[in-house]
Amino acid sequence: MNVQRRQFLRLTAGAAALPAVSPIARAQTYPSRPITMIVPFPAGGPTDVVARVVVERMKSPLGQPVIIENLGGADGSIV
Repeated sequence: MNVQRRQFLRLTAGAAALPAVSPIARAQTYPSRPITMIVPFPAGGPTDVVARVVVERMKSPLGQPVIIENLGGADGSIV
């Protein structure tokens, strides 16, 4: 009988402490830093143009700057 009672008291204490601890463990607002979009083709190509159009539309809803990084080479297989 004591084991069940102790287990119940532990669970009750944990449940009582949960509201006090949960505001501390909040996540940061996303995104909190500038976003880097990697385009795996050289600058000036059609992929770069499409990426720049997409980035312009992403900036205002996210409220963060978006940086385009062109990594041309290896036939677009750069990860």
